[in-house]
Amino acid sequence: QVQLVESGGGLVQAGGSLRLSCEASGRTFSTYAIGWFRQAPGKERDFVAGISSSGTYYADSEKGRFTISRDTAKNTVYLQMNSLKPEDTAVYYCAADLSDESLRVGVVSNWGQGTQVTVSS
Repeated sequence: QVQLVESGGGLVQAGGSLRLSCEASGRTFSTYAIGWFRQAPGKERDFVAGISSSGTYYADSEKGRFTISRDTAKNTVYLQMNSLKPEDTAVYYCAADLSDESLRVGVVSNWGQGTQVTVSS
């Protein structure tokens, strides 16, 4: 098991940027695939981006605007979000799993508590 704590959410104007952080506990952090999901009000939780020893991968709609990265020394994964739009407003969740495939479809064993991102127009 790994525990995940997100931070960095907030209110930003359209066109602005935010960087979300996901700090993980556990000595096996580097063996996990870590990803970001988001859930807007009344909608399902959607995959945004993931990172593992195999590389990085993104939902098609976020390619070019969002960048996921990892600092293994700090046990932290980041999501840099640029050119934010009002439709990016959601609670963003960090997730971890030993399987990239499971992470992509959201069938994961570890979730963070979420951080709210609000983009005003």
